[in-house]
Amino acid sequence: MQTTQQFSITLPLEMAEAVAAKIESGRYATVSDMVRDGVRALLERDEAVERWLREDVMAGHAEYLADPSKAVPAEAILGRIKARRAAQ
Repeated sequence: MQTTQQFSITLPLEMAEAVAAKIESGRYATVSDMVRDGVRALLERDEAVERWLREDVMAGHAEYLADPSKAVPAEAILGRIKARRAAQ
């Protein structure tokens, strides 16, 4: 049973140069090593987003449904964000 699959990809020149630079620096031995690391990071990020949606967003939504009076209007949140950015 085969445990790997070969792909042929085309990258924009800027990305191809970044790949070459990583290999030349010694960070990765091959293009395949770098692509594997990138795909692994992407899968980890996707899982983290899914976990956040399930655990935090859904919990917050359930809390809102249980008691809508605790909700904070979007305008108030946007105001807080703008004030925080202005202070930086």
